[in-house]
Amino acid sequence: MPSNILVFLTDDHAQWAAGCYGNSEVQTPNLDHLARTGVVFDNAYTPSPVCSPARASFFTGRLPSQHGVHDYLAEADPEVRSVEWLKGERLVSEVLQERGYVTGLSGKWHLGHGERPARGFDFWYSRSAPVSEAEGYHTPWQRTEPVEKRYDRHAITDRAIEFLRNRDEDRPFFLFVGHLATHSPWAGAPERLVERYRRATFRDIPEDVTHPFGRPRSESLYPSRDDPREALAQYYAAVTDIDDQVGRVLDELDSLDLRDDTLVIYTSDHGLNTGHHGLWGKGNATLPYNVVDESIRVPLIVNHPGSVLGGQRRKENVSHVDTFRTLLDTADAGLPDDRSTPYPGRSYRDALLGAPLPGSGELVFAEYGNLRMVRSDRHKLVRRFPDGPHEMFDLDRDPRETVNVIDAPGLRDRRDALDDAMDTYFAAHQEPGRAGIHVLDQPRHNGDEAWRDDRPPVLVESSQWLDDLEARIQDRRRQRRRSEGDAR
Repeated sequence: MPSNILVFLTDDHAQWAAGCYGNSEVQTPNLDHLARTGVVFDNAYTPSPVCSPARASFFTGRLPSQHGVHDYLAEADPEVRSVEWLKGERLVSEVLQERGYVTGLSGKWHLGHGERPARGFDFWYSRSAPVSEAEGYHTPWQRTEPVEKRYDRHAITDRAIEFLRNRDEDRPFFLFVGHLATHSPWAGAPERLVERYRRATFRDIPEDVTHPFGRPRSESLYPSRDDPREALAQYYAAVTDIDDQVGRVLDELDSLDLRDDTLVIYTSDHGLNTGHHGLWGKGNATLPYNVVDESIRVPLIVNHPGSVLGGQRRKENVSHVDTFRTLLDTADAGLPDDRSTPYPGRSYRDALLGAPLPGSGELVFAEYGNLRMVRSDRHKLVRRFPDGPHEMFDLDRDPRETVNVIDAPGLRDRRDALDDAMDTYFAAHQEPGRAGIHVLDQPRHNGDEAWRDDRPPVLVESSQWLDDLEARIQDRRRQRRRSEGDAR
């Protein structure tokens, strides 16, 4: 029988926010154990730095310019609900179900009509927004169900465990667990954990000068920025609480004697900035929108006792579209053969066994609406179509992405090579009518799409916001010094 598959895909869990990725203060013992005994990918990226398009790429193995989801979906908006998102796409759940898997989802979906099961799922328990303890948790399509006075991650875990206990034992399972407590507004985490992190120094958060974006948007305008230490304490607490929930599910696998037969993957839809580059949020936190590394890097930990070579840290560039291919390989399932454009990913199944991954060091691509990015180990090129502004960074010399070298004479050949690679890649994969560079001609995803903002995007703007940001950075430095003094 093929291996069982358990995927944790958490919302807004940045790669930097885990002990196994070098954070010295946030406590993630279960993830750290998975990392020590499994495989860690240090250069894992999302195909898009916003929830819905990233999730669509995970479930379909295709780019936003193929599946047509380019921004987060405002699922309560009647206009957005009228669109059949992912129409014609083949979900990994469908492919695995056809291979004989019993399939379940517990947690965040955020790809339209979460009130009913998506294609290919036998078990379904979903919502698309975080809730506080006081608000409780409910499934929006079961209005008669009593409100559960628990944190959402606890209810999500309870339902995941319910699936494991009640599944058909004669079939392999695919279980997708989508935690979302790490999403804004970064409030309402368990007080016992928040209080622990209120004493933290947050020394792993760079005290960045601002990135030269003209305007903050979305979460960068939230009240969180006015009390960043409290927001960070809440975020760290949410990460640790989710780690606890991961441990509960792993313990259940052990109690059911399923651990050795189950491939476990932990990842996130995209990254997050919590003061990095002077930003709060992800790709839509700025105008122009961004693909700074903190927005696009994700944790990726793969564990399967006896079936992967544990203790590896892989340096290859990988993406959610590669994970899709790997899941199909795990199930001995072939790619759907009815696509008009090729699947962009490659399976990293052999890498889990210690083998070289073909194309080590090759390029990784991402997009967000009419923004496209190509990144090598050293350089990142960002194009915003049709008129810019455009960026290029030398990541060896400038890892914080502060100096735009798009017009540097000495890098012209490298820029042109990356341009050619970007053009070739997207020309080979984009579907007619779904390409991100023509996103203005496609259905509206929400009422806040950055590319519909009629203010011209600029990369450098002298504004009161920048002055305020610098004052907040200085205040945080003073708070950190006081905190470190108290610790001594």
